[in-house]
Amino acid sequence: PVGRVETGILKVNDKVIFMPSGAVGEVKSIEMFHKQQPEARPGDNIGFNVRGIGKNDVKRGDVCGHVSNPPTVAKEFTAQIIVLNHPTVITAGYTPVFHLGTASVACKIEEIIAKIDPKTGAVVQEHPDFIKTGDAARVRVVPTKPMVVEKQSDFPQLARFAIRDMGQTVAAGIVLDVVPLKK
Repeated sequence: PVGRVETGILKVNDKVIFMPSGAVGEVKSIEMFHKQQPEARPGDNIGFNVRGIGKNDVKRGDVCGHVSNPPTVAKEFTAQIIVLNHPTVITAGYTPVFHLGTASVACKIEEIIAKIDPKTGAVVQEHPDFIKTGDAARVRVVPTKPMVVEKQSDFPQLARFAIRDMGQTVAAGIVLDVVPLKK
């Protein structure tokens, strides 16, 4: 596989797991710009070979982590979003595509928890019926299929997302909290 190291150090012989696919293997080699490397650090764009997995076991959007601390697959998550450009209003039940890392997954905005002041984060309105362009809100989100997300406080790189619909970016946000999918 190829990818960017967001956090931690990846070394040859590390035991790794890809989520949400669940494929497990051992790092055979790491290369950067066609040169073998003993390890990879945050910010490195690498190619790496993994013993024990086939090329069809890993899919775009999968996140690789150490087996001792696997990436979090979300059952649901709480996020803070800002509506950048939506032609009408967003209500609970809206199911656009969330783009996070290399994953693109349709996710349902299950609940609009609160409309918030984008400058202060203070709650302006609890449980509004809708939000529109320019509004910031805390929402509860349920992915329609397994996807890896992390809390902003744990791994900011895996907490930022764009929300797209109708060929445009309608909102952007960060993950505040995650309810993990039980194995």
